[in-house]
Amino acid sequence: MSAHAPDATRMLDTRGYSGPTIHATNPLHLLEKPVRDRITTSYYWKEQCFALNAATLCDKAAALACIGGTYSVSQKPTPFLCLLFKLLQLLPEKEVVLLYLRQREFKYLTALAAMYVRLTFEPREVYAVLEPLLGDWRRLRRRTKDGGWRVGWMDQWVDDLLVKDRVCATQLRKLPKRMVLEDLGVLEVRVSPLGDEVEEIDADEEGDKGSEDDEVVEVNGNGHSGDDERNGLHG
Repeated sequence: MSAHAPDATRMLDTRGYSGPTIHATNPLHLLEKPVRDRITTSYYWKEQCFALNAATLCDKAAALACIGGTYSVSQKPTPFLCLLFKLLQLLPEKEVVLLYLRQREFKYLTALAAMYVRLTFEPREVYAVLEPLLGDWRRLRRRTKDGGWRVGWMDQWVDDLLVKDRVCATQLRKLPKRMVLEDLGVLEVRVSPLGDEVEEIDADEEGDKGSEDDEVVEVNGNGHSGDDERNGLHG
């Protein structure tokens, strides 16, 4: 298995690293060292990730069956996490990443690209690129820490990436609140796709309230309405 070592260790070598950086750091260091060590010693990394490029990685991502970080007592890395690590090694062009993200045939490739975007893009781009996926309701399986399974959806996954600090055994870079970026003029105010529906609901509620206010019930001394007496229901 020693033939696989250079594929991982070359970029992980901290002695005078001079390669490309993301957020002023070695891209592979965006994952924590214990996670990196588990990935580079895993069977999936050694057998399935060696010599992958931006094109052949798509085939591996298309075959994924779940998202997830590490699982079981031994904290094995999922294939999803291994491929994320491979992406950080390859550093594909931004246009390639967006192709991964926006294609509709392979949902786990989309999910993988979304996490890569969250890790490597600037905050303004993270919001602009990921928010359209909040309307994506494709179902995703997720491998849980105990080795079990949980079912979720793409919009939930993207929401986790936007609001949580840690997902899939990965500490995410601090993301400024959207409102802060809006106040700074970096982002435009987001219009929710449910905006029209919410306005219609509010209008209906106001109409119902108005109808109730307009309805005046005449009550006489014996507790019955005037309409009852006019209809001869009470003598």
